[in-house]
Amino acid sequence: MTKIFNVICKLFEFEKDFKKLAKKFKTLDDDLNIFITNQLKLTHKLNINNKGVVRISDLGIEHPKIYKARKFACKALKGKGAASGIRVIYAYYEQDDVIELIEIYYKGNKDNEDREMILKHYSKG
Repeated sequence: MTKIFNVICKLFEFEKDFKKLAKKFKTLDDDLNIFITNQLKLTHKLNINNKGVVRISDLGIEHPKIYKARKFACKALKGKGAASGIRVIYAYYEQDDVIELIEIYYKGNKDNEDREMILKHYSKG
């Protein structure tokens, strides 16, 4: 696989959420790789907006930019396609070309991202 970003890392919280979801959705590992290869490449490398990713701009965090991915195809959720209900929250450090995966959740279990946790990690002070 060709390297798209310099570094892709995962916060502890992401790892924890991912493990829990992966028990329920067996294809999640592959789905995440496809998501990075396709959706994140489209958004950040080719500057193509297919409305799959939106910036969360009301957190008061300018750097890094925090995004929510609404289109995440999960093969384990048959018939749902990119509207699977799985959301990925991540930070993109443009200068360093680094993706930091912050949180992953299923909308059936939780409505929105954990803003408190995001602020704890990224707000200055």
